[in-house]
Amino acid sequence: MTLINEKYDYTALSRKEVNGSRKYLTPDGTAVASVTTILGETSDKSHLVAWRNRVGHKKAQEITTEAAGVGTRMHKYLEDYIVTGEWPTPGSNPYAIKAHAMAEKIRDNAMVDIDEIWGTEVALYVPKIYAGTTDLVGQYKGNAAICDFKQTNKPKKLEWVQDYFLQLVMYGMAHNEVHGTNIREGHVFMCSRDLEYQQFDVWPDEWDEWCHEAWNRVHSYYTKQGA
Repeated sequence: MTLINEKYDYTALSRKEVNGSRKYLTPDGTAVASVTTILGETSDKSHLVAWRNRVGHKKAQEITTEAAGVGTRMHKYLEDYIVTGEWPTPGSNPYAIKAHAMAEKIRDNAMVDIDEIWGTEVALYVPKIYAGTTDLVGQYKGNAAICDFKQTNKPKKLEWVQDYFLQLVMYGMAHNEVHGTNIREGHVFMCSRDLEYQQFDVWPDEWDEWCHEAWNRVHSYYTKQGA
């Protein structure tokens, strides 16, 4: 039985290529940039460039590709659990087994505090500005919240996850805009390859500050695009 309480009518969004860039098509027919594109195009990539130079571009690509595969599997296990109410089995693939263990860690540490799930893999948008897909919308310890699942090769420091906070508030603002809610908190549930669980939170008293920074990044992105 699904764990989802279909409280809101979520609209699936399609994607299209626009001048070589993938964009979301919103219900009014406007093609808008994704949250991840906006944040990616306006972030400081110096640390990423330094890491690629240090380990070598070929090795860096191998690490990135493997991490993406494990992350996709981990997300799928959690999504299947939310949709069906049954905990999936991993099979014999070693990457699947690792991803399954990571998903289990998130289930045991984070999902126990999710009181209600309104949707998973929910497409959200601010008309004519941006769109994206969040892993979970619902209630965390009684409060409406945006939640995202993340995998990492090694545990993160707080200063490394600032864009995750911006991602959360951008999804929250979109949900509030279209569905008339008042979401003011977000949570990142993260597990490392060594099965260390971390949680990073945006609380109501800091929500507006992160929203202000998110709009600065949106403005910066569209300024760079010449819009």
